[in-house]
Amino acid sequence: MRRRSTLALSAFALLLSCAVPANGDVTPGDLRRQAEQARARERSLGGDVARLGQAAARLQRQLGVLERRSSAVNADLSIDRARLAAVQAALRAERVRLARLRERLAEVRRTLADRLVAAYKAPKADVTTVVLTAQSLSDLLDRSRYLKDLQRRDRDILRLVRDARGQAKTEARKLAGDEAQQREAVIALRARARALSTMRAAAARRRATLVRVRAARASALTRTRAGRRRTEARLASVERELAAQARAASAGGGGGGAGGAWAIPWPIVECESGGQNLPPNSAGASGYYQMLPSTWRGLGGSTPQAYQASKAEQDRLAAKLWAGGSGARNWVCAALIGAA
Repeated sequence: MRRRSTLALSAFALLLSCAVPANGDVTPGDLRRQAEQARARERSLGGDVARLGQAAARLQRQLGVLERRSSAVNADLSIDRARLAAVQAALRAERVRLARLRERLAEVRRTLADRLVAAYKAPKADVTTVVLTAQSLSDLLDRSRYLKDLQRRDRDILRLVRDARGQAKTEARKLAGDEAQQREAVIALRARARALSTMRAAAARRRATLVRVRAARASALTRTRAGRRRTEARLASVERELAAQARAASAGGGGGGAGGAWAIPWPIVECESGGQNLPPNSAGASGYYQMLPSTWRGLGGSTPQAYQASKAEQDRLAAKLWAGGSGARNWVCAALIGAA
């Protein structure tokens, strides 16, 4: 009986030694606390992941605004290219016509010169001489018709010279006008191309940020339990980047951009015109701030359209329209900073 009691006490002591490590490093209570802390960290990280999802959705919307704006500018660019091609085709045709007219004018002038030389060398025959030297009535009539034919041909040659000279001048003026249109089309084409490049660069930056945010979110979802501190560091880094972008995008009038100071936030200018003084698009909006003619006139613009005015005047009237942000609805791209 005593031996069985001794064995029972020994077994109980062994169980105690297994339940609580001799070195005292970890206890069941410690494990429970650590598990609870891990679950709390997971809940916190879940909130961070949700915020990243919201940031990704905002970036996706901004990217959609930029891509729609880029598509509109690209459509205007296609119109400009078609216009330039038509002007260039007209120019080629005008140059061909002008060359033909100049050749005709030169030929008529040579004919006139030959006729003048022949008239100078030929003996002068007036009506009295013809009448006196005529041998018969028939001869008189023949000579009279001949003189009249010569006079008529001389008049025809002079008329042809005048007509050819006038047509050549008209074609030259038309050619100069077409060349001026070509220069304007080339300028508009280059300005729109630069604007499109700037807009595409803005879209690329936001797309790259969106990719990073999504990658961070996916990494956080898959590595929550395995690498808590590393995931939190990456989330913090991404959130700092987003916060910096938000602060830059939320900066009011006078924000800096690719072209210097602007009357409205640069992300809106970047999306609307790419910082270029654009000619009117298919809707009629023009200038650095893409104002419609009716809006421009309503603000007191000094020119028929915004792009014809100086940047200083465009800045002043854009700031008036922006009105500290209350007029943000006038720009589609204001959605980039959550202002519309």
